[in-house]
Amino acid sequence: MQMPQAVSARALELAERRVPFVHARVVRAQAPASAHPGDEAIVYSDGTIDGFVGGQCAEGSVRTAALGALHDGGPLLLRVLPEGEAEFPQTPGARVVVNPCLSGGALEIFLEPVLPPPLVEVVGDTPIAEAFAALAGVLGYATERSLPEGPPADQAAAVIVAGQGRGDAEALRAALAAGVPHIALVASRRRAAALLGELGLTEEERARIHTPAGLDIGARTAPEIALSILAEVVRALRATGTPLPVAGRTATAVDPVCGMTVTVCADTPHLTAGKNEFWFCGTGCRDRHAAGPVGQG
Repeated sequence: MQMPQAVSARALELAERRVPFVHARVVRAQAPASAHPGDEAIVYSDGTIDGFVGGQCAEGSVRTAALGALHDGGPLLLRVLPEGEAEFPQTPGARVVVNPCLSGGALEIFLEPVLPPPLVEVVGDTPIAEAFAALAGVLGYATERSLPEGPPADQAAAVIVAGQGRGDAEALRAALAAGVPHIALVASRRRAAALLGELGLTEEERARIHTPAGLDIGARTAPEIALSILAEVVRALRATGTPLPVAGRTATAVDPVCGMTVTVCADTPHLTAGKNEFWFCGTGCRDRHAAGPVGQG
Protein backbone atom coordinates (compact mmCIF):
# COMPACT_ATOMS: atom_id res chain seq x y z
CA MET A 1 0.00 0.00 0.00
CA GLN A 2 1.34 3.43 -0.89
CA MET A 3 1.00 6.41 1.45
CA PRO A 4 -0.87 9.47 0.10
CA GLN A 5 2.37 11.39 -0.44
CA ALA A 6 3.78 8.52 -2.49
CA VAL A 7 0.57 8.28 -4.53
CA SER A 8 0.69 12.00 -5.31
CA ALA A 9 4.33 11.75 -6.36
CA ARG A 10 3.51 8.79 -8.55
CA ALA A 11 0.63 10.72 -10.13
CA LEU A 12 2.98 13.57 -11.07
CA GLU A 13 5.45 11.10 -12.57
CA LEU A 14 2.75 9.43 -14.67
CA ALA A 15 1.43 12.77 -15.91
CA GLU A 16 4.92 13.77 -17.03
CA ARG A 17 5.25 10.46 -18.89
CA ARG A 18 1.84 10.99 -20.55
CA VAL A 19 0.39 7.82 -19.00
CA PRO A 20 -3.41 8.02 -18.54
CA PHE A 21 -4.81 7.10 -15.12
CA VAL A 22 -7.54 7.96 -12.63
CA HIS A 23 -6.68 9.66 -9.35
CA ALA A 24 -9.09 8.35 -6.69
CA ARG A 25 -9.40 10.19 -3.39
CA VAL A 26 -11.66 9.41 -0.43
CA VAL A 27 -13.51 12.60 0.54
CA ARG A 28 -15.99 11.18 3.06
CA ALA A 29 -16.18 7.94 5.04
CA GLN A 30 -18.55 6.48 7.57
CA ALA A 31 -17.47 4.01 10.23
CA PRO A 32 -16.77 1.13 10.15
CA ALA A 33 -15.34 1.72 6.64
CA SER A 34 -11.66 0.82 6.50
CA ALA A 35 -10.76 3.88 4.40
CA HIS A 36 -10.53 7.44 5.72
CA PRO A 37 -10.84 10.89 4.14
CA GLY A 38 -7.57 11.68 2.38
CA ASP A 39 -6.79 8.10 1.41
CA GLU A 40 -6.00 7.94 -2.29
CA ALA A 41 -5.01 5.61 -5.08
CA ILE A 42 -4.14 5.47 -8.75
CA VAL A 43 -6.26 3.34 -11.07
CA TYR A 44 -4.44 2.39 -14.27
CA SER A 45 -6.11 1.73 -17.61
CA ASP A 46 -5.74 -2.05 -17.11
CA GLY A 47 -7.66 -1.92 -13.82
CA THR A 48 -4.61 -2.16 -11.56
CA ILE A 49 -4.95 -0.11 -8.37
CA ASP A 50 -1.95 1.43 -6.62
CA GLY A 51 -2.83 2.85 -3.21
CA PHE A 52 -5.79 2.40 -0.85
CA VAL A 53 -9.38 3.64 -1.06
CA GLY A 54 -11.16 0.85 0.81
CA GLY A 55 -11.28 -2.89 1.27
CA GLN A 56 -11.55 -5.45 -1.48
CA CYS A 57 -15.29 -5.06 -2.07
CA ALA A 58 -15.15 -1.25 -2.18
CA GLU A 59 -12.04 -1.46 -4.35
CA GLY A 60 -13.95 -3.45 -6.95
CA SER A 61 -16.64 -0.77 -7.17
CA VAL A 62 -13.97 1.93 -7.47
CA ARG A 63 -12.16 0.04 -10.22
CA THR A 64 -15.27 -0.34 -12.38
CA ALA A 65 -16.33 3.29 -11.95
CA ALA A 66 -12.79 4.62 -12.49
CA LEU A 67 -12.32 2.79 -15.78
CA GLY A 68 -15.64 4.19 -16.99
CA ALA A 69 -14.52 7.69 -16.01
CA LEU A 70 -11.19 7.17 -17.77
CA HIS A 71 -12.88 6.37 -21.06
CA ASP A 72 -15.56 9.04 -20.69
CA GLY A 73 -12.91 11.62 -19.83
CA GLY A 74 -14.85 13.36 -17.04
CA PRO A 75 -14.55 13.43 -13.22
CA LEU A 76 -16.98 11.47 -11.09
CA LEU A 77 -18.09 11.47 -7.47
CA LEU A 78 -18.74 7.87 -6.45
CA ARG A 79 -20.82 6.87 -3.41
CA VAL A 80 -20.29 3.28 -2.28
CA LEU A 81 -23.04 2.26 0.12
CA PRO A 82 -23.70 -1.01 1.94
CA GLU A 83 -27.05 -2.66 1.29
CA GLY A 84 -29.86 -1.02 3.25
CA GLU A 85 -27.79 2.06 4.16
CA ALA A 86 -29.99 5.15 4.55
CA GLU A 87 -28.08 7.46 6.89
CA PHE A 88 -25.19 8.59 4.69
CA PRO A 89 -25.78 12.24 3.64
CA GLN A 90 -27.01 12.72 0.08
CA THR A 91 -24.83 14.34 -2.56
CA PRO A 92 -26.65 15.50 -5.72
CA GLY A 93 -24.95 14.42 -8.92
CA ALA A 94 -22.98 11.55 -7.41
CA ARG A 95 -23.05 8.04 -8.86
CA VAL A 96 -24.40 5.61 -6.28
CA VAL A 97 -23.27 1.99 -6.04
CA VAL A 98 -24.95 -0.26 -3.48
CA ASN A 99 -22.43 -2.93 -2.58
CA PRO A 100 -24.11 -5.77 -0.63
CA CYS A 101 -20.74 -7.21 0.37
CA LEU A 102 -19.63 -4.22 2.43
CA SER A 103 -19.51 -5.09 6.12
CA GLY A 104 -20.77 -1.62 7.00
CA GLY A 105 -19.99 2.04 6.60
CA ALA A 106 -20.11 4.07 3.42
CA LEU A 107 -17.62 5.88 1.23
CA GLU A 108 -17.61 8.88 -1.05
CA ILE A 109 -14.70 8.89 -3.49
CA PHE A 110 -13.77 11.53 -6.07
CA LEU A 111 -12.46 10.01 -9.29
CA GLU A 112 -10.45 12.33 -11.52
CA PRO A 113 -9.23 11.05 -14.90
CA VAL A 114 -5.78 12.40 -15.76
CA LEU A 115 -5.37 12.28 -19.53
CA PRO A 116 -2.35 13.54 -21.46
CA PRO A 117 -3.05 16.64 -23.56
CA PRO A 118 -3.05 16.29 -27.36
CA LEU A 119 0.48 16.08 -28.75
CA VAL A 120 1.29 17.88 -32.00
CA GLU A 121 4.53 17.50 -33.95
CA VAL A 122 5.69 20.82 -35.44
CA VAL A 123 8.15 20.73 -38.35
CA GLY A 124 10.33 23.73 -39.12
CA ASP A 125 11.64 26.86 -37.41
CA THR A 126 9.72 29.30 -39.58
CA PRO A 127 7.62 32.14 -38.13
CA ILE A 128 4.44 30.11 -38.76
CA ALA A 129 5.88 27.08 -36.97
CA GLU A 130 6.98 29.17 -33.98
CA ALA A 131 3.62 30.97 -33.80
CA PHE A 132 1.76 27.64 -33.95
CA ALA A 133 3.80 26.18 -31.10
CA ALA A 134 3.13 29.26 -28.98
CA LEU A 135 -0.63 29.20 -29.62
CA ALA A 136 -0.82 25.44 -29.01
CA GLY A 137 0.68 26.03 -25.59
CA VAL A 138 -2.11 28.48 -24.75
CA LEU A 139 -4.63 25.68 -25.39
CA GLY A 140 -2.66 23.31 -23.20
CA TYR A 141 -1.50 21.17 -26.12
CA ALA A 142 1.95 19.58 -26.03
CA THR A 143 4.32 20.04 -28.98
CA GLU A 144 7.35 18.08 -30.14
CA ARG A 145 10.06 18.70 -32.75
CA SER A 146 11.09 15.13 -33.61
CA LEU A 147 10.65 15.50 -37.37
CA PRO A 148 12.28 15.30 -39.86
CA GLU A 149 15.36 13.88 -38.14
CA GLY A 150 13.40 11.08 -36.46
CA PRO A 151 9.92 9.54 -36.43
CA PRO A 152 6.99 11.40 -34.84
CA ALA A 153 6.15 10.69 -31.22
CA ASP A 154 4.04 7.57 -30.67
CA GLN A 155 1.13 9.60 -29.31
CA ALA A 156 1.15 12.37 -31.91
CA ALA A 157 -2.39 13.47 -32.76
CA ALA A 158 -1.25 15.78 -35.57
CA VAL A 159 1.80 16.80 -37.59
CA ILE A 160 2.12 20.36 -38.87
CA VAL A 161 4.71 20.56 -41.65
CA ALA A 162 5.82 24.19 -41.84
CA GLY A 163 9.44 23.93 -42.93
CA GLN A 164 8.85 25.93 -46.10
CA GLY A 165 10.83 23.39 -48.13
CA ARG A 166 13.27 22.30 -45.43
CA GLY A 167 12.56 18.70 -44.46
CA ASP A 168 8.95 18.81 -45.65
CA ALA A 169 9.13 15.69 -47.83
CA GLU A 170 10.85 13.59 -45.17
CA ALA A 171 8.40 14.74 -42.50
CA LEU A 172 5.37 13.93 -44.64
CA ARG A 173 6.63 10.44 -45.40
CA ALA A 174 7.35 9.76 -41.73
CA ALA A 175 3.93 11.07 -40.61
CA LEU A 176 2.14 8.94 -43.19
CA ALA A 177 4.13 5.84 -42.22
CA ALA A 178 3.36 6.40 -38.53
CA GLY A 179 -0.36 6.69 -39.18
CA VAL A 180 -0.70 10.14 -37.58
CA PRO A 181 -4.42 11.05 -37.69
CA HIS A 182 -4.07 14.67 -38.88
CA ILE A 183 -1.29 15.85 -41.23
CA ALA A 184 -1.17 19.44 -42.47
CA LEU A 185 1.24 20.96 -44.99
CA VAL A 186 1.89 24.71 -44.98
CA ALA A 187 2.39 25.56 -48.65
CA SER A 188 0.74 27.29 -51.56
CA ARG A 189 -1.50 25.14 -53.72
CA ARG A 190 1.09 25.16 -56.48
CA ARG A 191 4.03 24.15 -54.29
CA ALA A 192 1.94 21.56 -52.45
CA ALA A 193 0.84 19.94 -55.72
CA ALA A 194 4.44 19.77 -56.93
CA LEU A 195 5.72 18.32 -53.64
CA LEU A 196 3.00 15.70 -53.33
CA GLY A 197 3.52 14.74 -56.96
CA GLU A 198 7.24 14.20 -56.36
CA LEU A 199 6.49 11.92 -53.40
CA GLY A 200 4.58 9.46 -55.58
CA LEU A 201 1.76 9.07 -53.05
CA THR A 202 -1.32 6.91 -53.45
CA GLU A 203 -4.72 8.61 -53.62
CA GLU A 204 -5.42 7.52 -50.05
CA GLU A 205 -2.14 9.01 -48.82
CA ARG A 206 -2.73 12.30 -50.65
CA ALA A 207 -6.20 12.52 -49.10
CA ARG A 208 -4.67 12.30 -45.61
CA ILE A 209 -2.60 15.46 -46.11
CA HIS A 210 -4.47 18.72 -45.54
CA THR A 211 -3.08 21.49 -47.70
CA PRO A 212 -3.13 24.42 -47.74
CA ALA A 213 -3.12 23.99 -43.98
CA GLY A 214 -5.67 25.80 -41.89
CA LEU A 215 -9.25 27.05 -42.09
CA ASP A 216 -10.01 29.89 -44.46
CA ILE A 217 -10.30 32.89 -42.12
CA GLY A 218 -8.55 35.39 -44.36
CA ALA A 219 -5.29 35.02 -42.43
CA ARG A 220 -2.29 37.02 -43.64
CA THR A 221 0.32 37.25 -40.88
CA ALA A 222 2.24 34.29 -39.46
CA PRO A 223 0.27 34.32 -36.15
CA GLU A 224 -3.03 34.51 -38.04
CA ILE A 225 -2.05 31.60 -40.27
CA ALA A 226 -0.95 29.64 -37.20
CA LEU A 227 -4.34 30.37 -35.62
CA SER A 228 -6.16 29.04 -38.68
CA ILE A 229 -4.04 25.86 -38.60
CA LEU A 230 -4.67 25.35 -34.91
CA ALA A 231 -8.40 25.84 -35.43
CA GLU A 232 -8.34 23.10 -38.06
CA VAL A 233 -6.50 20.80 -35.66
CA VAL A 234 -9.07 21.44 -32.92
CA ARG A 235 -11.91 20.72 -35.33
CA ALA A 236 -10.27 17.47 -36.44
CA LEU A 237 -9.64 16.29 -32.88
CA ARG A 238 -13.16 17.16 -31.72
CA ALA A 239 -14.72 15.45 -34.73
CA THR A 240 -12.84 12.16 -34.37
CA GLY A 241 -11.98 12.15 -30.68
CA THR A 242 -8.51 12.97 -29.38
CA PRO A 243 -6.27 9.92 -29.83
CA LEU A 244 -5.18 8.79 -26.39
CA PRO A 245 -3.09 5.82 -25.24
CA VAL A 246 -6.00 4.23 -23.40
CA ALA A 247 -6.71 0.55 -23.90
CA GLY A 248 -10.14 -0.67 -24.93
CA ARG A 249 -12.81 -1.04 -22.29
CA THR A 250 -12.02 -3.78 -19.79
CA ALA A 251 -14.40 -6.74 -19.68
CA THR A 252 -16.94 -6.95 -16.87
CA ALA A 253 -18.84 -9.82 -15.27
CA VAL A 254 -21.62 -10.24 -12.72
CA ASP A 255 -20.70 -11.79 -9.38
CA PRO A 256 -23.06 -14.82 -9.13
CA VAL A 257 -23.25 -14.51 -5.33
CA CYS A 258 -23.95 -10.82 -4.64
CA GLY A 259 -24.94 -9.61 -8.12
CA MET A 260 -22.27 -6.89 -8.28
CA THR A 261 -20.78 -5.92 -11.64
CA VAL A 262 -17.03 -6.48 -11.40
CA THR A 263 -14.19 -5.59 -13.73
CA VAL A 264 -12.23 -8.57 -14.98
CA CYS A 265 -8.49 -8.09 -14.57
CA ALA A 266 -5.50 -10.05 -13.36
CA ASP A 267 -6.30 -9.82 -9.64
CA THR A 268 -10.10 -10.27 -9.84
CA PRO A 269 -11.10 -13.29 -7.69
CA HIS A 270 -11.98 -16.07 -10.11
CA LEU A 271 -13.20 -19.67 -10.28
CA THR A 272 -13.47 -22.22 -13.08
CA ALA A 273 -16.23 -24.81 -12.80
CA GLY A 274 -16.21 -27.19 -15.73
CA LYS A 275 -16.64 -25.05 -18.83
CA ASN A 276 -17.91 -22.07 -16.83
CA GLU A 277 -15.87 -19.08 -15.67
CA PHE A 278 -16.94 -16.98 -12.67
CA TRP A 279 -15.57 -13.69 -11.37
CA PHE A 280 -16.27 -12.19 -7.96
CA CYS A 281 -16.14 -8.87 -6.14
CA GLY A 282 -14.00 -10.41 -3.42
CA THR A 283 -12.66 -13.62 -1.97
CA GLY A 284 -15.65 -13.91 0.36
CA CYS A 285 -18.11 -14.32 -2.50
CA ARG A 286 -15.68 -16.61 -4.29
CA ASP A 287 -15.33 -18.88 -1.28
CA ARG A 288 -19.11 -18.99 -0.70
CA HIS A 289 -19.67 -19.91 -4.33
CA ALA A 290 -16.97 -22.58 -4.19
CA ALA A 291 -18.66 -24.16 -1.16
CA GLY A 292 -22.03 -24.38 -2.95
CA PRO A 293 -23.37 -26.98 -5.38
CA VAL A 294 -22.10 -25.14 -8.48
CA GLY A 295 -18.63 -24.68 -7.05
CA GLN A 296 -18.46 -28.33 -6.03
CA GLY A 297 -19.59 -29.55 -9.46
